[in-house]
Amino acid sequence: MFSSSLSTSLPPKPYLSHPLSPSLHQPPFPHSRPPFPPSIRCGIRELRERIDIVKNTHKITEAMKLVAAARVRRAQEAVLNGRPFAETLVEVLHDINCRLRDDDVIVPLTDVRPVNSVALVVVTGDRGLCGGFNNAVLKKAEARIQQLHKLGLNCVVISVGKKGNAFFSRKGSVRVDRFVECGSFPTVKEAQIIADEVYSLFVTEEVDKVEIVYTKFVSLVKFDPVIQTLLPLTAKGEVRDVNGNCIDAIDDEYFRLTTKEGKLAVERDVAVREFAPPPIMEFEQDPVQILDAMLPLYLNSQILRGLQESLASELAARMAAMSNATDNAVELKKNLSVAYNRERQAKITGEILEIVAGAEALIPVD
Repeated sequence: MFSSSLSTSLPPKPYLSHPLSPSLHQPPFPHSRPPFPPSIRCGIRELRERIDIVKNTHKITEAMKLVAAARVRRAQEAVLNGRPFAETLVEVLHDINCRLRDDDVIVPLTDVRPVNSVALVVVTGDRGLCGGFNNAVLKKAEARIQQLHKLGLNCVVISVGKKGNAFFSRKGSVRVDRFVECGSFPTVKEAQIIADEVYSLFVTEEVDKVEIVYTKFVSLVKFDPVIQTLLPLTAKGEVRDVNGNCIDAIDDEYFRLTTKEGKLAVERDVAVREFAPPPIMEFEQDPVQILDAMLPLYLNSQILRGLQESLASELAARMAAMSNATDNAVELKKNLSVAYNRERQAKITGEILEIVAGAEALIPVD
């Protein structure tokens, strides 16, 4: 009785105003920002568990970023080395085709006919965790499909990549001719499978135009989904539907390569390689035989180029996404550590205050 009444009648001591006191959580300045987000409110054990989880997540994202960075170098080399051949081949074939039109030479892959159906080769990735890479190319393809449907045209999809396969499997409004899955790095064999499918659809007149939708690799921080015409090889504005409406996509990549305004250049660091227009050619063999031999190579090279560009863009997007995730994990771990230290210090300070208060209660009054 005596000790309890004494402890309640004692005036507050100066040590209660210690900066580590749990009752004083005010910042040193009234308008200063708190050192940790106020949303982190949990016990010491929960904070310790969350810190361990964030540490493990940080290790995973860091490893995925390093793997993507190692693979994107190889993919970038493939893109830069393959662009000159693919772009020059497009220009040469387009020039040969324009010259042969004056001679009334008809080649199946250059046959321009009224369009009733269009085939879309949509190239996506096999995995996620790459930011908005897959979403961007699928939105581009879906917008093109809706545009074709508004024109009253049928659309056939050849889906390349697991993400695209899953997307078009859920959508029952689009006819999918074939699902194709590629390996870790695209090869000529995989591109030939798609080229054979495209060739058979166009020659048998199941479709009257073939386009490929892929993500063009610009740099490690920029990649744009584009649409490119594969078949037929023709000038811009010549492919029309039965009503005479032009069905060429806006900013078609093929016409950028074949027009004289488009500069064929590949930039790598500071080196720029430019290609001069092809000289006047004289054919020793039959031009039809030359086109028949070169057009399958054209199809294979353009599809392989789309696969390589898409893979490089996917790896660059994954590297950027994992880099952001790693930075966020570091920041979150720092905030959790600050909250954990504050809770731990508050608990220790409270125990010390209880011990001191109990010791003072045992001191006899003079």
